[in-house]
Amino acid sequence: QVQLVESGGGLVQSGGSLRLSCAASDRIASFYGMGWYRQAPGNQREMVALITRGGSANYGDSVKGRFTIHRLSARNTVFLQMNSLNPEDTAVYYCKAYYLGRPDYWGQGTQVTVSS
Repeated sequence: QVQLVESGGGLVQSGGSLRLSCAASDRIASFYGMGWYRQAPGNQREMVALITRGGSANYGDSVKGRFTIHRLSARNTVFLQMNSLNPEDTAVYYCKAYYLGRPDYWGQGTQVTVSS
């Protein structure tokens, strides 16, 4: 069973930055990819950023140019650098690890709150 532990959430003012971390209990190179999703109250969970084993990254339209996903294999950790935050970014952010054809693994989530 893969364990994913997120950290780095918190309260930040509009225009500020945060860096989220997701530490995996297994080698991240063993996953097909990893990513970040978020869910605000009353909204569906949406994709924020994904990075594949090969290093290809994809971003949700609302975060392109502001957020960056990267990984540090030596620490089995994936990061989400979030810049130019605005109140619409307020949500619980979840880390996901996935294989092709197998169930996904999710972390417990970390709260990000952006004040105006």
